[in-house]
Amino acid sequence: MARKGRKGRKQKQSKGLLYLIILICIVCICYEPIAGALHINLPAAVTELSEKTPVKATSTEAISVKNVLYPAPLKNTPEQILYRKGYTVSYNKETKIPNWVAWELTPEKLIERESRTDKFMPDPDLPESQTVTTDDYKRSGMDRGHMCPAGDNRWHWKAMQESFYMTNICPQNHNLNRGDWKELEEACRLWAKKEGKIYIVCGPVLYRQKHRTIGKKHKITVPEAFFKVILCTNSNPPKAIGFIYKNTSGNHPLDAYVNSVDEVERITGMDFFPALPDNIEKRAEATYNLNLWGKR
Repeated sequence: MARKGRKGRKQKQSKGLLYLIILICIVCICYEPIAGALHINLPAAVTELSEKTPVKATSTEAISVKNVLYPAPLKNTPEQILYRKGYTVSYNKETKIPNWVAWELTPEKLIERESRTDKFMPDPDLPESQTVTTDDYKRSGMDRGHMCPAGDNRWHWKAMQESFYMTNICPQNHNLNRGDWKELEEACRLWAKKEGKIYIVCGPVLYRQKHRTIGKKHKITVPEAFFKVILCTNSNPPKAIGFIYKNTSGNHPLDAYVNSVDEVERITGMDFFPALPDNIEKRAEATYNLNLWGKR
């Protein structure tokens, strides 16, 4: 009986060791897929936050990185970076308008899956004391002007909804908003369709002067002008172009507003597309030629 007991214990130990080896093998095999799944399911805000600070690229292969979209961090200017489905905004809590709004436009994003909502909303990521509402625009004589247009966000319901957050809006002259500014937005969509992908950054221009404000509850700064810069890295060589629009009524052709990106940087004090390789950035930003983009 004693021999049988010892034999039984040995068999149990052997089975236990076998089960342990099998368990270790299963863990090793499944570890990488599980880790990958966990990484994929990270919240978008976490994964995108790591891309906030532009990283200087060292080769033309790095042009496609998402960081190429963002201007360099601003100096002596409040900015809160807010990531959205269709764009990224640098919000200024003092002026109550964005410093800049940046997005990537591709032919896929030109597919109109959603209708325009026209539902302007306070930004849910801001404290209530800072949230601009549509009431602040009432009887101001100014339009709620989109920086990233609703027309660039019809590819997804959430992108459309977030395009109406008030952090993406500036007080804009009615005729400018419905006229020449809209024509530039339409031109950008044509360029994205033609080129395959373009990067766009736009926002207000605040000159060194006392600014007009609107709003009873929140004092919203009225920009003196607006800028827009566009970069295409698919072309050979890469090309860029800039525009400055005074915040007034106007009816002028597109070429009346054209500037080099360097000139827009001088006017705004911003550094656009800092992740481009230095030689490409210097060449693309120094010159402009509207004819290279194709006439509307």
